[in-house]
Amino acid sequence: MSVEILRFLHVIGATVLLGTGAGIAFFMVVSNRSRDPALIAHVAGIVVLADTLFTATAAIAQPVTGYLLARAAGWPILDGWVALSLALYVVVGLFWLPVVVMQIRLRDMARKARDAGTPLPDGYRRLYRWWFGFGVPAFAAVLAILWLMLTRPAL
Repeated sequence: MSVEILRFLHVIGATVLLGTGAGIAFFMVVSNRSRDPALIAHVAGIVVLADTLFTATAAIAQPVTGYLLARAAGWPILDGWVALSLALYVVVGLFWLPVVVMQIRLRDMARKARDAGTPLPDGYRRLYRWWFGFGVPAFAAVLAILWLMLTRPAL
């Protein structure tokens, strides 16, 4: 496979990770501001589905296309900006995987409140704050990786 095709696939994967992450964050934050269990349950269900279909697929494809691209371009995997990108990718995973579990729990709590006709439980708000807190460093690390990919600084 040519370097150009690998680069294209890698950029598409990075775009999906960034775009899905930003979209999920936006829709979760906006729906949660409503405090409406029915709306939150609906949006959280879509968020879990989007994370499963798009984010997880791109998260698996990124290291594969990245490795093949680095090898084809002659970039050292464990040195410089590539190594830093890989370390940041691990950071993203360490924060993103718990976020996925939290999203599922948030969805389930909102569904339960919706079905019972009750407000969201106090535990929901606490878990939502954790979800938001874990999302910030994950998203920041994705932005840093994109910057490294674009600038390829000498480190």
